[in-house]
Amino acid sequence: MTKFKYGVFLPFYAFQTQTSNQYYRQLKNIVLECERLGYDSIWLDDHLMYGNTPILECWTTLSALAATTSKIRLGIMVTCNTHRNPALVAKAMATMDVISDGRLEFGIGAGVQEAEHEAYGFSFPPPSVRIAQLEEAIEVIRRLWVYPKASYQGKYYTLKDAVCEPKPKQKPHPPIIVGGGGEKYTLKVAAKYADRFDWGFLPSIEVYKHKLSILKRNCELIGRDFRQIELSCWPSGQILIAADQRMLKEKIAKYKPANASLEEFKQYTLIGTAKECIRGFQAYIDLGVTYFLLYFADLPSVDGLRLFKDASGLRD
Repeated sequence: MTKFKYGVFLPFYAFQTQTSNQYYRQLKNIVLECERLGYDSIWLDDHLMYGNTPILECWTTLSALAATTSKIRLGIMVTCNTHRNPALVAKAMATMDVISDGRLEFGIGAGVQEAEHEAYGFSFPPPSVRIAQLEEAIEVIRRLWVYPKASYQGKYYTLKDAVCEPKPKQKPHPPIIVGGGGEKYTLKVAAKYADRFDWGFLPSIEVYKHKLSILKRNCELIGRDFRQIELSCWPSGQILIAADQRMLKEKIAKYKPANASLEEFKQYTLIGTAKECIRGFQAYIDLGVTYFLLYFADLPSVDGLRLFKDASGLRD
């Protein structure tokens, strides 16, 4: 019987109404609830600023959550490669995997927010360069995780007999999730390195199938078995669920932007009872998807989390 995995996305903007002190306490409580309910993983995002909104640095926060939890897997969707030197990332993530007892999920992408880079003094080269840097970065990280001594000479990064001890607990290394669905460059990196991919929310199953075919073709070109890559998806940009239709109408009235029609809201929101939403996953399941990323629109409330758990067969 196929085991489906459900990861919960907990981005900074779900907590914009909270003060700085409330932010981490509430995040920690939600993560503990996700663990109690039986979700497979939780995911933070990697941002440094958004106006004056309080944003916690993701890996520091995830380390604190690793010490607080015991079962749930922990990841960033996705680490921005251009924010950090990949050799240092490899060392930090190996440490993270050790202290979490092998619960790290390593998501990484090329970076997309130009304003953050400019504000913090990071370079923001064109997409082709950022993705070339991403490819080299993953190679650097893998070598440090696997080899006793790692050396590498690339265009952007260099290693010389670098030692990363202790190694990650997971063997041969923590799962690598390549973020981004760019068809010209990123899907080639995913074909080479990804244990799982993250394309974010796509507007239709047809677009998903199209990208899947390109990924499969890229695997064939390099001689990699496409079946080695776990298939994942965001079934919608966000999920809004309720116990019945009356409560669902109340939630729609609360969470739908005033300037958006219901049809516009439904373009990026999966709306219904929990069982109705899960039935909406079937088209992806038919394609072999086993990993679902979920962003509950009613966060920081845990109502949606609990309703989904009761309908999905998750075991606490």
